Amino acid sequence: MPPVLHTLVVDDDEPSANALASYLQAQGLRTSVAGSLASAREQLAAEPVDLVMLDLQLPDGNGTDLLRELERQAVDVVMISGQTTIEDAIAALRLGAVDFLQKPLDLPRLQAILANQQQRRALRSEVRELRRQLIGLGRFGDMIGASPAMQRVYECIERVAPTNETVLIMGPSGAGKEVTAATIQRLSRRKDQPFVTVNCGAIAPSLIESELFGHERGAFTGAEKRRKGLFEQADRGTLFLDEVTEMPIELQVRLLRVLETGRVTRVGGTEEVEVDVRLLAATNRDPEQAVADGKLRHDLLYRLLVFPIELPALCERPDDVELLAAHFLDELNDEYDDVRTLSAAALGRLQAHGWPGNVRELYNTLRRAYVMAKDEIQPSDLLLRGGDEAAEAAVAAGAGSPVEAPAEESEPVASADAAAGEALRMRPGMPIAEAEQMLIEATLRHTGGNKKEAANLLGISVKTLYSRLQVYEAKKG
Repeated sequence: MPPVLHTLVVDDDEPSANALASYLQAQGLRTSVAGSLASAREQLAAEPVDLVMLDLQLPDGNGTDLLRELERQAVDVVMISGQTTIEDAIAALRLGAVDFLQKPLDLPRLQAILANQQQRRALRSEVRELRRQLIGLGRFGDMIGASPAMQRVYECIERVAPTNETVLIMGPSGAGKEVTAATIQRLSRRKDQPFVTVNCGAIAPSLIESELFGHERGAFTGAEKRRKGLFEQADRGTLFLDEVTEMPIELQVRLLRVLETGRVTRVGGTEEVEVDVRLLAATNRDPEQAVADGKLRHDLLYRLLVFPIELPALCERPDDVELLAAHFLDELNDEYDDVRTLSAAALGRLQAHGWPGNVRELYNTLRRAYVMAKDEIQPSDLLLRGGDEAAEAAVAAGAGSPVEAPAEESEPVASADAAAGEALRMRPGMPIAEAEQMLIEATLRHTGGNKKEAANLLGISVKTLYSRLQVYEAKKG
């Protein structure tokens, strides 16, 4: 049997507060009452509360002050007020309130809010379990990675998933934007409802309007019957618009209207259809630059940027490559009912690669290597091209192969004169990524910090050099 919910009613109107408390108690909730912000803070500090029914206007301040304080806690807040405006309601919802009720309270709506509390509590328990998985296995649902950059992403997902807020997921191609959207859906109150996805760049501009909003019979040539669009298909659930900046600019006006009104009009129709859809969107572009380039309306950007999540490129979290590779290899072993492993040399090669295609490129690389390999995947099975200029330079600068054993294995191997007299000390079995870092840092010392000159000496692009330096800085942090 689930534990009894504890509700705190914060309202300086004593008759109104007591009436609401009595109603909540009749619904089986344990209920306390506070007549001011100060009293509410004392009670919240004394014992945990699941739900706060919070009046907007209080003797010692505005209810939104307390709402801001509760934003980071696992406490649901319903704002209530006798004198309210749409602006007040929107402001409260943006600050994290789960709903906004006007006095006299709409009891059926209040009952629906209370019914959601047990579900929200279950979702929080699931999120906590996922966090424990992260600590132990470097996983968060279907997302893989234990790096600080990914943990920041998980924290954002944990906070926004239980809400109905619009989310804009940003990151380079192949970084995992669709997996991120699916994780948000899984941890939301809509997890048992439809999850509809569409790539806006994969649909012909002439068809995307009909795909999103549907059409009536005879709306255009070939429209032989009425068709529900993706918004209607996602009703009560979630719609994920991947590569939203590829949507035709003229269609973005209609999208903005749907987001603001919650109603769609099918192509060729006049009737407005009400839909309850949570929107998740993603782009591999810099959204501000997309606005400057005329690819995204600025008013739509502001509507999408309610809650932004930025995914790191794989080159910015190199320590996650091993976790990802192990995960993908396990999947492939299950798929082919075989057992293949990854050699240490192959892993080093993977960790040294720049991964311009991010996680998707890593997955495809391992899939290809799985087919090429016999039992243990070797560097030659990976068939990697490009992106490893500095790593190759590090190998070339060493006295022979870095895995070549000298007469005395305990002694380090001295490299060639890599940076005008500065000898690099490498050891057998040193990871390529570590050797690469040594060479890059030594070359920068040689050039006095001139990155362009260092990149020329190393035979890599300045962009690649900056990418590597960002990784090294992140390690230090």
